[in-house]
Amino acid sequence: MARERSGGGDAGRPGRGAAVGVLRVNGHSDRWLAQGFPWVYPNELVDGPVREAGREVGLVGPSGAARGRALTDTGWIAARVMRRDEGPLDAAWMQARLAAARRRRQGVVPPGTDCWRLVHGENDDLPGIRVDVLGRHRAIILDTAAVAGLLPLLVDALRAEGEVDGVWLSWRPDPRETAGPPTTPAAGLLWGDVEQTEVIVTEAGVRLATRPWEAPDTGVYPDMRDVRRWLAPTWGGRRVLNTFAFTGAFSVAAALGGAEEVVSVDLSRPVLERLQANLRLNGLDPARHPVEVEDTFKLLDRFRRQGRRFDTVIVDPPSFSRSAAGVWSAKQDLPRLVSAAAHVVAPGGWLVLASNQGQVAPREFRGQVATGLAKAGRTGVELAWFSAAPDYPASVTFPEGHYLKVGVWALD
Repeated sequence: MARERSGGGDAGRPGRGAAVGVLRVNGHSDRWLAQGFPWVYPNELVDGPVREAGREVGLVGPSGAARGRALTDTGWIAARVMRRDEGPLDAAWMQARLAAARRRRQGVVPPGTDCWRLVHGENDDLPGIRVDVLGRHRAIILDTAAVAGLLPLLVDALRAEGEVDGVWLSWRPDPRETAGPPTTPAAGLLWGDVEQTEVIVTEAGVRLATRPWEAPDTGVYPDMRDVRRWLAPTWGGRRVLNTFAFTGAFSVAAALGGAEEVVSVDLSRPVLERLQANLRLNGLDPARHPVEVEDTFKLLDRFRRQGRRFDTVIVDPPSFSRSAAGVWSAKQDLPRLVSAAAHVVAPGGWLVLASNQGQVAPREFRGQVATGLAKAGRTGVELAWFSAAPDYPASVTFPEGHYLKVGVWALD
């Protein structure tokens, strides 16, 4: 059934002739805005707090200098900068933003790959907005309802690019927001004559089933693409343990690459069932590649006591989670996880460890690894280091864009 929704826009929202107010910022914010920073915080406002989210405003510094156009919000961010000049947030502006984002990605997505990021929020001058390409579908992920008024412009611009069967919406509220995911507009299909069925995408010959209405967890994390590509020639004959496996992009790649054994663990049975479906999608027998529905810490301890060892152990934990085993925080608990994983890495084997916490600097991350290895009585060397794939660019004026850190350590 064809569906086309306005996405919550109306005559008072951006792109529809909205009256533009003024938001005055203090000197600290003015200096950051002049350097290209995309946010204004509530304590940087001169005239008091914002009382209406999603309003288009002009930003003005203490001297009266214009700092561009923004959308207001009532959460931990007071305004998101959408333009550095005083032009409107209209169709031409949105089309220009998408065209610039696409130009940045020319030549960086490998052939044979049709799942990648087209818009990466602040780093593509569209704060609070992400767009993923999933074959002939587009998944829009919003951080906040404050930018939802731009949906009609964004959907129209995506449709104008052509070769699009469906445009989907989902929410990704920042953990610092207390209100939780917005309910309006509802997540799901925004435009297209398609049913809610999985979309099969391909990454370097690996086929994966994705669910564009469940972004950002659609079923594959393209930001880890370069890590999988680097590992591709190494899988043959190795025993692989994939923890926090999710739907198994690493597990399928390892099995297709000739790994002798691939064990995948996750606390969620439904995602492991999707992992097994991905194995079948690639002509692999799930019976040969076991899954474990278990807390990763408990499994690692069990394997340690059993004396099981692996040549490659992949650890890509969430930043924060809760389970029957307790609360997990990557910032506080990563050394403990490194230690537990190191106990099941065979001598000469590799530990592949990721952190997607932007607040943790690479130096701190490496320090956590060193602490964890020392706790386990292991030593090692760093073989490789990765940030996000190039379709996840990081603006030079937005340090928070450098969020992903991935290292490969060979352990003695």
